[in-house]
Amino acid sequence: MRYLPLTDADRGEMLAKVGANSIDDLFVDVPEEARLDGPIRGLPMHASEMAVEKHMRTLSKKNLAAADAPFFLGAGAYRHHVPSSVDTIIQRGEFLTAYTPYQPEIAQGTLQMLFEFQTQVARLYGCAVANASLYDGSTACWEAVAMASRVTRKNRVVLSGALHPHYAEVVKTMARFTNDEIAGAEPAIQSTPDNAGLIARIDEETSCVVVQYPDILGRITDLTEIADAAHAKGALLVVVNTEPVALGAIKAPGDMGADIVVGEGQALGVGLQFGGPYLGLFAVRDPKHVRQMPGRLCGETVDAEGKRGFVLTLSTREQHIRREKATSNICTNSGLCALAFNVHMTLLGEKGLRQLAAENHRLTCLAADRLAKVPGVSVLNDNYFNEFTLMVGQDARDVVHKLAAKGVLGGVSLGRLYPGVERLSEGLLVAVTETTSEEDIEALATALEEVLS
Repeated sequence: MRYLPLTDADRGEMLAKVGANSIDDLFVDVPEEARLDGPIRGLPMHASEMAVEKHMRTLSKKNLAAADAPFFLGAGAYRHHVPSSVDTIIQRGEFLTAYTPYQPEIAQGTLQMLFEFQTQVARLYGCAVANASLYDGSTACWEAVAMASRVTRKNRVVLSGALHPHYAEVVKTMARFTNDEIAGAEPAIQSTPDNAGLIARIDEETSCVVVQYPDILGRITDLTEIADAAHAKGALLVVVNTEPVALGAIKAPGDMGADIVVGEGQALGVGLQFGGPYLGLFAVRDPKHVRQMPGRLCGETVDAEGKRGFVLTLSTREQHIRREKATSNICTNSGLCALAFNVHMTLLGEKGLRQLAAENHRLTCLAADRLAKVPGVSVLNDNYFNEFTLMVGQDARDVVHKLAAKGVLGGVSLGRLYPGVERLSEGLLVAVTETTSEEDIEALATALEEVLS
């Protein structure tokens, strides 16, 4: 079984069609010194499909999968139970399509799904309008920063030190191609976020303030005073949420004055999936900002016969409108992941989401109380939802590796998120969800006691 299905006769026919005598004739424009003169060093020669599959299965057995061990990793990607009905529904032929809904008359199902998805996100975030999704949480964060610059006509961006460092890096990378000045910081190792320090960094040139809620250390704070301080300087408040399940238990950012709320939708319906594809969520509190939003917006209307229908209300991208009028160069929405989010949220309903959030928090409280009893360990947070930071008294990266050797995926070290920042090296970020059992919590506590002894 070969990867390449072409026969010598096929190749000969194709070469004759383009007027070439051999394969080598196709590369005459490539300088001799740039061409390979033999196999690539260190890369094995080609093998059959069955042989490669066997080799890959052997390699995969070296992995310690989330479902095969006590699992406490979070930091922006969370393991939740996704009902089997989600996968069944999104694989129906009506949904599993690459079709882009340019023509509403033949894409009503897709458009209705996106309209309902937007409604769910807007309600979850406490906002007026949400778009039809973006690529992921980090790029949605940048889109919010870019939008804030357009709205305020300012270019100084204040990032909270407790914003996920990967999100901050995306913002800094994209800002290299704009005139935005990024004022970043590192998280303060204390029980509550440093709101006063953040507010002190806002000035008249600030376009937006970007905060995470709950933050990268799992801490939760009232955003109202930050919103008031930002608005007093003519800036917008951008709130990032990486765990949408949390909003079943804590106040929505829009209800505390956030102007733009963005986040990662992976936790609902999508699953870990080895890191992607994921789902960017984006919403605005004030309808007057809608035309500055990136991506697509689906709307409800009626047709000539008065029947309910759906259309693409806004498509603020280069494919649809003149480039100079585009708010973003994003070329699509995460349609299938948005559908999975939509289905999972619909199955849960508001009551189910609140119950799910309550169970996450209950188990997290059990974990925090139990782990705080481990000698040499302290819980940093005064408050949390389903994620908190442990201080373990030594380099947490070593602790994580030792826990993995004992069959426990014990969390994400702050040293991994902030390499080179010595004062953060002893921090271990622990996430607990409804998939975590009390036996898993005890296994982590026992393994941690052994590793730290």
